[in-house]
Amino acid sequence: MNQNLVERLLKIDEEGILDGYLQRPGHHPWAGEHIGKYLEAACNVWKNTHNAELKIQMDRLMYLLIHSQKEDGYLGTYTQDEYWTSWDVWSHKYNLYGLLAYYNTTGYKPALEACKKMGNLLCATFGNKSGQKDIILAGTHVGMAATSILDPMVELYRYTGDKKYLDFCYYILEAWEQNNGPKIISRLLATGNVKDVGNGKAYEMISNFTGLAKLYRVTADKKILTPILIAWKSIADNKLYITGTTSSMEYFQNDNKLPAEINDHIGEGCVTTTWIQFNKELLAITGDIKYLEQIENSIYNHLLAAENPQTGCVSYYTPLMGAKPYTCYITCCQSSVPRGIALTPNFTVGTVKNILTLMLYEPASYHQTILAAGKKINLSINVVTNFPETDEVTVVLNTSQTAFFPISLRVPGWCTSFTASVGNTTYTGISNQYLTLNRLWKTGEKIKISFKMPVQIIGGGSNYPNLIAYKRGPQVLALDESLNGNFLKLNTLEAAKLLPVENNFEKVQESILPKQWIGKQVYSVKLATTKKDTPSQNLLLVPFADAGQNNGTVKVWLPLHIYK
Repeated sequence: MNQNLVERLLKIDEEGILDGYLQRPGHHPWAGEHIGKYLEAACNVWKNTHNAELKIQMDRLMYLLIHSQKEDGYLGTYTQDEYWTSWDVWSHKYNLYGLLAYYNTTGYKPALEACKKMGNLLCATFGNKSGQKDIILAGTHVGMAATSILDPMVELYRYTGDKKYLDFCYYILEAWEQNNGPKIISRLLATGNVKDVGNGKAYEMISNFTGLAKLYRVTADKKILTPILIAWKSIADNKLYITGTTSSMEYFQNDNKLPAEINDHIGEGCVTTTWIQFNKELLAITGDIKYLEQIENSIYNHLLAAENPQTGCVSYYTPLMGAKPYTCYITCCQSSVPRGIALTPNFTVGTVKNILTLMLYEPASYHQTILAAGKKINLSINVVTNFPETDEVTVVLNTSQTAFFPISLRVPGWCTSFTASVGNTTYTGISNQYLTLNRLWKTGEKIKISFKMPVQIIGGGSNYPNLIAYKRGPQVLALDESLNGNFLKLNTLEAAKLLPVENNFEKVQESILPKQWIGKQVYSVKLATTKKDTPSQNLLLVPFADAGQNNGTVKVWLPLHIYK
């Protein structure tokens, strides 16, 4: 989190993300998206850190942005003769995102007014009435880029209550089903496969799913819920990498086609972040723990793997096999990955099914006023742990008065044993369920949580038959060539054999890592030698999120053969 602030956001190319607004036209068709993405990420980080330097920066950039808005509400990077072509609606989408986040964070009303001006212009410009434009023709990928503005338009309706914004959202649903539209709802209902929707472009499509989920949250319109649940199932069951991302070459592929090499362009950073956002909305709708499982898997693996913790540089695509191609200049994913990282504090403690719930097991401090027996209680929760290095967590509760209320703990799907002790009482949790502690709480009480974090060996499936990957708790592990140089010079991985994991996998002292390495986890896997009279050797694995930060080649799928 600190590196995302210090190495990425505070070093943002301010001129590069704003020049298209200050001097139209912009230098690239989609360059207008970056300022909105920056503002959303900066606001989420500032809420958690209150970093003074960041506040000055985001205030300055917000001010410059809203003062570049035209009188009619236009806030894009095109000259008037090219309004509403290519990525123009898309840029308005992200400006709505960023400025609504800024308003939510600071209460600065001119930011909201700028959003209303944009919303009014969009409502006047697009629709089925005489003289209005077809939104499908205003963006790429069968209109899915333009129609993904559904998401922030729902948010604008929430902030204002202005029904014309809600009507505009329903116009988008109608536009989807036009002859020239992506037919998002009808194709999902007919085929159940996201690859059959529009042209299969993952980022824009999941953005539309997220907007549709938000629309359901404000309308409870039942015809909306079924297709988004179908979309989620199609991705989660058949198109998801073990690291919590999807897409190859930026498109959904056939079921279970999951190539992972550098040239396969997998795991576009924008897709990873948007997949997390989609699961966030489905969690809010249903409370189903399976969406939290997806969020955790994506955060601990592909999201964090896409940003170099030393430099803040981002890989547009993050392969499971090959060097991560980190770059520091601005592209869509270089702007999206910091947004995803900035979202993570929202997933530590929250309300699930109206019960305060510990969702992820990161160190955290959380404060809220709750109602207990009709009384307002000031509650603080401090989560003390060095998870995921170890498997113990202490939660300290401080309340303004003794009170009876429930607290739920998420029992992760990867753990094989979960207990929570308060005083002399021990509660036992079941994997992939919530454990609810409904009791009288006194200030200063502690919940001591312990769980087993087994090492799993995962088969490579049809893409990597006879290969395996390691996963410890929520973290996929990887071989980093820069940490295994001598081994790889002396051995071929194809010839290595794996000893039983129970007795031949252990944590190694972090001192073995390079001095500049960020991360404390490194594990040793003992391999049986293939050479006569030669002792077994060790292979070092680190979390995939840490691997590659020294530009070493990364391998998640390992050609090791299990034997007993």
